[in-house]
Amino acid sequence: MGLYEDVFRASTEDPERFWLDAAGGIDWDVVPRRALDSSDAPFYRWFPDGRLNVCFNALDRHVEAGRGDQPALVYDSPVTGTRRTYSYTQLRDEVAVFAGALARLGVGHGDRVVIYLPMVPEAAVAMLACARIGAVHSVVFGGFAPRELALRIDDAAPKVVVSASCGIEGERVIAYKPMLDRAIELAAHKPQKTVILQRPQARAELGPDDLDWADLVAGSPPAACVPVPANDPLYILYTSGTTGKPKGVVRDCGGYAVALHWSMGAVYDIGPGETMFTGSDVGWVVGHSYIVYAPLLVGATTVLYEGKPVGTPDAGQFWRVAEDYRVKTMFTAPTAFRAIRKEDPEGTLAAAHDLSHLRYLFLAGERLDPETYRWASALLEVPVIDHWWQTETGWPIVANPVGIEAAPVKPGSPTRPLPGWDVRVLDPTGEPVPEGVDGAIVVGLPLPPGALPTLWNDDRYVASYLSAYEGYYLTGDSGHIDEDGYVFVMGRTDDVINVAGHRLSTGAMEEALAAHPDVAECAVIGVADALKGQVPRGFVVLKAGTEGEPAEIEAELVQLVRDRIGAVASLKDVAVVAALPKTRSGKILRRTMRGIADGLDEPIPSTIDDANVIDTLRPVLRRPGHTGQTDQTDQTGRADRT
Repeated sequence: MGLYEDVFRASTEDPERFWLDAAGGIDWDVVPRRALDSSDAPFYRWFPDGRLNVCFNALDRHVEAGRGDQPALVYDSPVTGTRRTYSYTQLRDEVAVFAGALARLGVGHGDRVVIYLPMVPEAAVAMLACARIGAVHSVVFGGFAPRELALRIDDAAPKVVVSASCGIEGERVIAYKPMLDRAIELAAHKPQKTVILQRPQARAELGPDDLDWADLVAGSPPAACVPVPANDPLYILYTSGTTGKPKGVVRDCGGYAVALHWSMGAVYDIGPGETMFTGSDVGWVVGHSYIVYAPLLVGATTVLYEGKPVGTPDAGQFWRVAEDYRVKTMFTAPTAFRAIRKEDPEGTLAAAHDLSHLRYLFLAGERLDPETYRWASALLEVPVIDHWWQTETGWPIVANPVGIEAAPVKPGSPTRPLPGWDVRVLDPTGEPVPEGVDGAIVVGLPLPPGALPTLWNDDRYVASYLSAYEGYYLTGDSGHIDEDGYVFVMGRTDDVINVAGHRLSTGAMEEALAAHPDVAECAVIGVADALKGQVPRGFVVLKAGTEGEPAEIEAELVQLVRDRIGAVASLKDVAVVAALPKTRSGKILRRTMRGIADGLDEPIPSTIDDANVIDTLRPVLRRPGHTGQTDQTDQTGRADRT
């Protein structure tokens, strides 16, 4: 594709031509003549005169090109002992029949369908079936609590809900039907029908408005693809961790298809016939983009994995999957690798598998700490690529584009902005900050294709994202750009704490803690302090087999932060804990931890993976801190508490 600088310059100097050229990778029913419609700014529209069908681009066109026998989707479920491979022809046929089943229920162009399923092939089938007939899907993470599901049902107002009898979390079988029934009871909007996939691990008792998936598809004719305007919504995805009325991120059909197709070659170096394994969930944006849509748009093979990185049954499952399916590019969250490292710090399980086909490991979803980067790099001996993006953006903002030109890696940075993304760092007044100085990370408007054009039936779009700095999208993350143009994302804006007038990044402190050889993962939060405003507190999980005494390790960690950042960091409280609270997508719930530590009646987010972790951690978070204490630093730089 040419050197990075050439491609980036082309995207900024003539974005119209750049993105129209990229649109050539998609099959259109009506080929767009225009790339960008700015007439209703800041509500920009990409490819406004184009028409297409995303499902046709993901499935049918590959079959028509003679590659129908190629594997499209591989289902690997260590929790059920099931493996199944779908060719492009088989997946197209199953999708077409389920699309016909939805059409029989009255679902058509513009209607919404809520999908509440575990990581099973039927989740991808349901998503693609909606796209096939022009319906809008909204996937809700399987196992979400009834109230949260009810909020999403009310907001999306679906005609049909598609669910399953149960999901499986490790060794636990979780019945979905009672949660779905309760959600519908709580919701003001009542879907007309629910379609239930019966799983043998726990069958559900069906009511008068429930339909068995197998019975429904048995009598349904296949549906043809329905071309829709490029600006029609493909799906609604609600941002994780929202309270009150959830924010439904809208994804359009045309811009999303173009951006994802382009990113597969440019960022992930994946083309037709190659295999990508994304260890995420279809309930999150990563699963939407890089389990389901993007791999299929380029004619690759995608792996849909039902299990955990550890415990189902061990920390070697990702390596087994990579070997069994000749995975070229693996993509997961840093949290997954910290969990693997904790269970298998020497990486002995990886040595038992043939990973010769693995070329890249991509990590995103949370900041990749340098220690995890170094561990994974040494273990796999392939490029380990941090990249940064959000639910709202749909695809990466900053990455090392190995399909264009691989740049030298700087641990702690996801590298440079991708073509199409105008990334800046601003101070609170909206002025650019100097190189290396932290500030608010923003993106110049218009956002490129694939990013959210708006929110679903919600006037908070401008207020939430576009009002803080005129002409810019507010990412909510803080960080800096160095002299080489590398972006360093240090954490959410509210993770910058003010200690006695010093603005300090908790991400930098976490980086120091993670450098300790016994630390598997860590979190630093700022808690209220009567004298200093805030003081940092650290929490660490140790690697399996660590023999050191927790008190000794805690003291070493305090000193480590002092050595790396200085006494100004004021980190004197580090606690060894059994686990950190996380969302199901692996993000550490720092805001929840901070609220509890500050003595607030902090609600537990619906996205939490294991609420018991919070219950165990609460006494540690609530223990008396260092309120009212001051530091006196002697001439050697040692800070003594007084």
